[in-house]
Amino acid sequence: MRGKRLSRVLVCAAAVPAVLITAACSSGSGDSKGKGTGSGAQQSAGSGAQSTASVSPGVQAAAYQKLPGACAVLSQKTLTDLVPKGTSGKKGGSDDPSLRGSCSWSSLDNNGVKGSQFRWLNVSLLRFDADATRGAGDTQAHTYFAQQVKDAESVAGAKNTKEVPLSGTGAEATAVRYDLQKKEGLFKQQTVVARVENVVVTLDYNGAGLAGEQTPDADELTKAAERAVKEAVGAVQSANGSSSSAGSGAKVSASPSQSASGSPSKSASSSASPSKSATKKN
Repeated sequence: MRGKRLSRVLVCAAAVPAVLITAACSSGSGDSKGKGTGSGAQQSAGSGAQSTASVSPGVQAAAYQKLPGACAVLSQKTLTDLVPKGTSGKKGGSDDPSLRGSCSWSSLDNNGVKGSQFRWLNVSLLRFDADATRGAGDTQAHTYFAQQVKDAESVAGAKNTKEVPLSGTGAEATAVRYDLQKKEGLFKQQTVVARVENVVVTLDYNGAGLAGEQTPDADELTKAAERAVKEAVGAVQSANGSSSSAGSGAKVSASPSQSASGSPSKSASSSASPSKSATKKN
């Protein structure tokens, strides 16, 4: 009897290190906690290999596993057109560049007593991974896309708000434009939101004529913003090999209702809405 009991103890002792190693490996990803990062985001975030390995049949895995650098999604020519006096971008903070990134540019063409032309541009990228609870990455991205458009339409103090659906820009895209009166002058604001697979691109662009300078034409600003967001969407596609069929392997176990109602990850919903932050910064 003593011999049998000793054998059981030895077997259990040998199993403990294996369990500890497995636990350490499974909890190693997503340890770092940064701005706008929660436990839910950590579960759905992570590398493509990790998300593919953790999913089971049910919902298609995320197509895109990478994001380009936010300050590199627009060409020098586009930046010169949109922000001629400020083509050097300011990179936004991010705890995980593979999931989120942003960059902003500010331009002031000062003509002294004749007034000045001001422009401000911001590009925000957000990627969603497939998750057993929240559903497919593109479903989460669609939910966030819709919320971004709604936020842009409900900015406090906005006048003459107009929504324009766009074609030929990712899976879905919408431009929202409005006027915003501030103490410095009348600002013409353009927010263009586009979704390509499981990535949402939000581009904010506004302009104003200050100190008596003429207010910029809203149509011209909107066309410039639309051209820029198409370029940013192209950069996302290129970063992922321009393959929209990627990620057709493993799937996540979730019911259709869970997938349809899957809300954005905590990291997405807690980050400041670009359209709202644009009004704060300017």
